[in-house]
This record gives sequence, structure tokens and C-alpha cells, in this order.
Amino acid sequence: MSTSPGFETPARLRHFVEALDALLEQGPEADETQIVAQGSKLLRDLVAHDDWLPQQAALPDPQYYRQYLLYRDPAARFSVVSFVWGPGQSTPIHNHTVWGLAGLLRGAEISQDYRRRADGVLEKVGQPQRLETGVVTAVSPTLGDIHQVFNAYDDRISIGIHVYGADIGAVDRSVFTPEGAVKPFRSGYANAA
Repeated sequence: MSTSPGFETPARLRHFVEALDALLEQGPEADETQIVAQGSKLLRDLVAHDDWLPQQAALPDPQYYRQYLLYRDPAARFSVVSFVWGPGQSTPIHNHTVWGLAGLLRGAEISQDYRRRADGVLEKVGQPQRLETGVVTAVSPTLGDIHQVFNAYDDRISIGIHVYGADIGAVDRSVFTPEGAVKPFRSGYANAA
């Protein structure tokens, strides 16, 4: 099993990876709707237990959120990361370009969705969503792929477990200004070269 440097794959994570791998092995029959529905159930089962995340993948940074690689599929069909938020930290407005699932292991996140108007300017879609521990949500180009995420707390860390339909640290993505300016980026990982 391919993992990030520095720790063995915990049994709960290994079970999740094996189940998701079996789902993706269904090939064309496993369309995005099925992956999101069944993958969300698998991720809810994983984040229902807070006894498996290695301490090395739960360390906050005083200034920036961190994304730790937990598992990278050898064929880059998916990756699993821990997203660690220090108090009050947030992402820029960004996209993913692939399907993604986010489940809250500890704390809470607030996510604000956006869409691009015909003139390129971003506008908020709906009200911010508060995601509590145990909740799973999905993103994709078909579901809505542009959002900004915040740690819901100013006085403690929050940790999400995110699963993406690619090696997300190597995917060419974009960050956006509210006015619509676009800047390309690759997120990489806090624990991988």
C-alpha cells in the first residue's frame, strides 16, 4: 500500500482505502454519482472514529493550514489527505477540477460556495455551510467546484479528511479573487517532497 513518508497506514484508513479501491475498480459502472454516494458513506464510517490519525498528520502550522498526504493510489486515481486548520485559518477561493469528498474528523469547517458569472466575476452561491464532526460533503465540476473554507473556530484546531479523484497535490488548480482574477497553483503536501 502506497502511503506518505513517515508513518504506517492505520488499520481504519487501510480498510477505507481498500473499500474505495473496490468501488473504483467497477470501472465505467462507477460513475461520479455512485462514487460520491458510496464514497461518502465510506468516509462517514472513517471519520466516525477519532482513534486512527497519526499525530504527524495532525500538526497545525501557526500561520497556514496544512494538507498531509495519508494515501496516494499508485495509479493516481485518488488520494486521501488530512486537512489541518489552525485557529481562524482559511483557504483562498479555489477549485479542485476533480471529484472530492470532505469529512470532518475534529472540530468544524465553514464552506462558502461560489460560481463564475459570464463576465468572470465570482458570486456567492447560497449561505455558508457549517460542517460539524462526522459530516461529509462533496465537490466536483458537476456538483460545484469553487469554494472557500474556514476553520469554524478561532481558538482551536479542526481536522478534515479529504478524498479526491486524483493525486490532488499534483493537480493543476486555480485560486480566484472575488473580481475573477485567476492564479494557477498546485497544493502539494506538507509531508511530501
